[in-house]
Amino acid sequence: MRLPLGISRREFLYLVGGAAAGAGGLAGGLWLNARAGRSVGSVSLDVNDIHSKLNPTRVAAIERPDSLEQLLGIVGRANREKNKLCIAGSRHAMGGQQFADGAVMVDTRGMRDVMDLDTRAGLVRVEAGVEWPDLVEQVAQRQPGVTDYWTIRCKQTGADKLTLGGAVAANAHGRTLKHPPVVADIDELLLVTASGDLVRCSRTVNPELFRLVCGGYGLFGVVHSVVYRLEKRHKLERVVEVVTSDELMPAFNRRIDEGFTLGDWQYAIDDASDEFLHRGVFSCYKPVPIDTKIAEDQKKVSDRAWQELVYLAHTDKSRAFKLYADYYLKTSGQIYWSDTSQLGGYDVDYHLGTDRRLGSKHPGTEMITEINVPRARLADFLRAAAQGLRKHKASVIYGTIRLAEKDDWSFLTWAKQSYACVIFNLHVEHTPEKIAQAADALRMLIDLAAERSGTYYLTYHRWATKSQVLSCYPQFGEFLAKKEHYDPTGLFQSEWYRHYRQMFAA
Repeated sequence: MRLPLGISRREFLYLVGGAAAGAGGLAGGLWLNARAGRSVGSVSLDVNDIHSKLNPTRVAAIERPDSLEQLLGIVGRANREKNKLCIAGSRHAMGGQQFADGAVMVDTRGMRDVMDLDTRAGLVRVEAGVEWPDLVEQVAQRQPGVTDYWTIRCKQTGADKLTLGGAVAANAHGRTLKHPPVVADIDELLLVTASGDLVRCSRTVNPELFRLVCGGYGLFGVVHSVVYRLEKRHKLERVVEVVTSDELMPAFNRRIDEGFTLGDWQYAIDDASDEFLHRGVFSCYKPVPIDTKIAEDQKKVSDRAWQELVYLAHTDKSRAFKLYADYYLKTSGQIYWSDTSQLGGYDVDYHLGTDRRLGSKHPGTEMITEINVPRARLADFLRAAAQGLRKHKASVIYGTIRLAEKDDWSFLTWAKQSYACVIFNLHVEHTPEKIAQAADALRMLIDLAAERSGTYYLTYHRWATKSQVLSCYPQFGEFLAKKEHYDPTGLFQSEWYRHYRQMFAA
């Protein structure tokens, strides 16, 4: 096995041996704390994604390494025994990216330690299996007695237990107002390749591999660790108003000019109403002095109230939106910390209770799609989408709009320009007919995006046609060729990859 460029043999031994870290910043080397192995225990080999639950897959085995040494051993053993590997984190992607029938699934969540923190440069080296709440806590614990300590800038919304490696694989984004996807915050990756080599990737070292791994859905290797850019922790004031889709982009631009840093717009979901995709709750966050007090009696949504909102979103959409808007308007002016304000709960089985209350004959979930359109075309896209969703009799349960700046680095970039990102959660009853109906509706939305020089986010479903894939990702065939170049034996597999490999072979 070749050592990664820039890592000495002594440093490599620190990595795999867990020797105690010495003093110094990131430039001083890479270290991994010694610890006992973490076992997955008795687990089912039938796996599925968390949210849509539309990707049931039977894997051959599940490995959960807790060190680089164990990870290298898994990849080496798979090569010797001619097994295939699929790479999983917290299992929220909905297109089968983390699963492959008959493969050994590598659950990366055992590798979750902060390895080093550079408080001068605001960089952290952390194992890729760490989930956001754990990352926030570990980084804070390394900076005792500091109020404005280094912390995360942004994370995905909707759930917290998502791995940093998964964010890299999907090139995820959050609700920042002036920031590209997560690749912009990645300085360096340490990757175990299909040949079992340990490779350092960055914008200057193995730059093509870096571009492919960021947004490459685990097809080019297993990311062991990430050098991630942080920002100083600060306080934010939430400012809420209700605006229409025609007013939205001017409102976003005004908030950006006023110095707001985070924000989104959550739209009305009742297709029987004129407000559908037209009226929404616009919430933005602006930095305030760090000594601004946070009230002890700030309004919060209880778990029970949230469950009721989810139920109403299935049964009385206008009332659900009204309750949501009324609550959010009452929180305008509240103060939050920049990092923990982005954390929130997620019930992985929330739909079971909804199904019971609905008396559903078949289980249901929500499938997400994200449509990215040029900001100047946002309002007319929403009008066309509302008309199309009504025609397809789609049931929208939740939706929001965020912004993303252009991504100049990832190979399979979805942010080809500064986009407005429109998220749709569509209810899907788990029958062939209803799944097909939902797929038709989402393909309709992709067509509307393509007509406006937009894209769709590949993380959710694999229902797009080949012509839609090529319209939004003309480089997709080259992406598959790069996969074969870097992984000629096809060690790293997924149902997502197998689907598109077959599609492009036809």
